[in-house]
Amino acid sequence: MSDILEIKHTSRVIYARLSDNSKAFIRYRVENGVMKLIETYTPPQHRGKGIAKKLMQYAIELAKKNNWLIEPICSYSVYYFIKYPEYRELLVPEYRKMSDEELKELFKKRLEEEKKKDKD
Repeated sequence: MSDILEIKHTSRVIYARLSDNSKAFIRYRVENGVMKLIETYTPPQHRGKGIAKKLMQYAIELAKKNNWLIEPICSYSVYYFIKYPEYRELLVPEYRKMSDEELKELFKKRLEEEKKKDKD
């Protein structure tokens, strides 16, 4: 059984309402036809269950529907496009042309930035 009761979005957040009434989300903003994926969060008790993946799939469908390109900013969104290269054609050109190694370096960099930010 899925922990996700529903997935919806506003103009800034894609969120999943979960079975224990908590929420997982992707914060984003759209600028000049580019969906910038800023932050992904899943409550600790729901991590490892594929919830962030489902949110990313929703984000991709939303981008396709609106003819937006995607700029992955948070570490999870970068990781998603490493793991699922078949969606890279949706990325803004500077990310689309990155090699796997460059994307992995970007992922490490973003992860370090996020960990540092969490400590501050």
